[in-house]
Amino acid sequence: MDARLFVIPASHPSVAAQLMLEHKGIAYKRTDLLPVISKGALRAVGFSGITVPALKIDGDKVQGSRQIARELDRLRPEPPLFPSDPEARAAVEEAERFGDEELQSPMRQILWWAIKRDKAPLRSYSEGAKLGLPISLAMKTAAPIVALSARFNEADDEHVRQGLAELPAMLKKVDDWIAAGVLGGEQLNAADFQIAPSIGLAMTLDDLRPAIEGRPAGDLAKRVVPDYPGHTPPILPAAWLEPLRSPAAA
Repeated sequence: MDARLFVIPASHPSVAAQLMLEHKGIAYKRTDLLPVISKGALRAVGFSGITVPALKIDGDKVQGSRQIARELDRLRPEPPLFPSDPEARAAVEEAERFGDEELQSPMRQILWWAIKRDKAPLRSYSEGAKLGLPISLAMKTAAPIVALSARFNEADDEHVRQGLAELPAMLKKVDDWIAAGVLGGEQLNAADFQIAPSIGLAMTLDDLRPAIEGRPAGDLAKRVVPDYPGHTPPILPAAWLEPLRSPAAA
């Protein structure tokens, strides 16, 4: 099976696709792209969309972590990414949808907001990446990419404060799915691979990690993606973090 995965380093949906390929035992080649520049690069190699992850596999092109999950199950049914029982599958698909449509964006916005204010941590998120140019040079020329990425992802004060306020409820939802057996089972599923990278990314921020580690959602992230690249020291305003410190958040 010939597979090439196009990613942005440390991108949580890209990590999800990598984990699913590894879960299936499918060997693949990885192409690292710079944010923003990735949009044109994907079009140049024949993809119709401009987002990662983007997978070329046996001549077919698939974009998006949820679409990739279904294509991988079609190409290699075992081990499955979705339960065979219809009710159990519906629960996994709802958790997967939540991870893609609700959890993913706030984590991305918080990180880009932080990096826009302090670009020093950006290098740590490129650990292991092969960008086609020295990392030191990429970091020196990163300012326009960071600014555009923050703009494209609406990583402004309003969205970041909203994401932080909603994070306790989202973490509780993940904890509840784990308690119900939808997530974190003996055999990981598509929703585990969808959700855990977003939580793993959040845990690279020192401001967020204390509110996540030690709870079931944090344990899931450490199980599924124990070595998430990147580290951002404290940077968020203390007042914005109050929702994470309240008794209800725990």
